[in-house]
Amino acid sequence: VQLQASGGGLVQPGGSLRLSCAASGFTLDYYAIGWFRQAPGKEREGVSYISSNRGATYYADSVKGRFTISRDNAKNTVYLQMNSLKPEDTAVYYCAADLRFDTIMVGTPRYWGQGTQVTVSS
Repeated sequence: VQLQASGGGLVQPGGSLRLSCAASGFTLDYYAIGWFRQAPGKEREGVSYISSNRGATYYADSVKGRFTISRDNAKNTVYLQMNSLKPEDTAVYYCAADLRFDTIMVGTPRYWGQGTQVTVSS
């Protein structure tokens, strides 16, 4: 069971990036997925979550209206489209999966991918 996050990079303020979280070894259809981030010297925080069935979504207030989470079960991949990026979005972004959405919500999902660095700077 593996999750592979990708798509990070260096972008100017106001720019966009799309992160991908690809699963191998299991089918994402039945899993809730969360994107989390951790900036240097700060605690990890939840950014956005998506449930397995009806695709219910959650966004942290700090990203609401700028980020969009989506899933493509056919590709076994979840995406995080990030627009209007700000310097304070700079962090390592992680995707995580769990069969239970409530476990994602409290930040203790069972499966974690490696992080992808997002740097927003001019």
